[in-house]
Amino acid sequence: MIQFEGAILVDICSAIPDGIVAFFTSYSYMETILSEWDNMGLLQQLTKTKLVFIETKDVVETTLALDNYRRACDSGRGAVFLSVARGKVSEGINFDRHYGRAVIMFGVPFQYTLSHVLRARLEYLQTHYQIREQDFLNFDALRQAAQCVGRVIRSKTDHGLMIFADCRYSRHDKRSKLPKWILQFLAESMLNLSTDMALGHIKQFVRLMGQPVDQKALQSVLLTIEEVEKMNPQQLERVVAGDGGAMLTEMPVTSV
Repeated sequence: MIQFEGAILVDICSAIPDGIVAFFTSYSYMETILSEWDNMGLLQQLTKTKLVFIETKDVVETTLALDNYRRACDSGRGAVFLSVARGKVSEGINFDRHYGRAVIMFGVPFQYTLSHVLRARLEYLQTHYQIREQDFLNFDALRQAAQCVGRVIRSKTDHGLMIFADCRYSRHDKRSKLPKWILQFLAESMLNLSTDMALGHIKQFVRLMGQPVDQKALQSVLLTIEEVEKMNPQQLERVVAGDGGAMLTEMPVTSV
């Protein structure tokens, strides 16, 4: 299984340009996997196509790794960032545009069930809301998985691949708890794919997204500043400068 996951990552890094992010379920699991990959020579194969950066528990080290990861993507060299679900990267770092053309989720990020805080929360939910322990753990794990893979899609004009590298995501009790914006792309034909089939879909997607953007079609889904202002004028702020000059500043506006 460990060798299979490493081979998948090597193949994906060979097929996809720019940046790729991989999430593991815990720091200890990631360290074990990377140690095995190193012994198998898979990390050496990985570095032939992309630079490798790793999230650690040290905030300064992780910040430096992120900066160098972005530089590698900007230079065209490409990079892969190995990180952890429920870590710093999964909680608030965006990998938009070429910084994240694919994200891979290795495993299902369940919480540690022996935690006293978690046990107390599960008992409270069972007592007051009749929510079963397994239902909550499944929901929480899939919510976290969705948050991880969502790091690469940050706008309407963004694109990226989301890969769930665990057969448990094909089960209805797991898959049904993913948000609709992910589920709409998880057709039956996209479940339980072999590595060769998955790589075929990946290469086809990369070729399609590499085509020039149809500007007319793009304008049909994006709103102009005037249209946004009519819908919600409070989101635009106009400031008049002194000395007879005028300045127009626009607050951030999200396309809908």
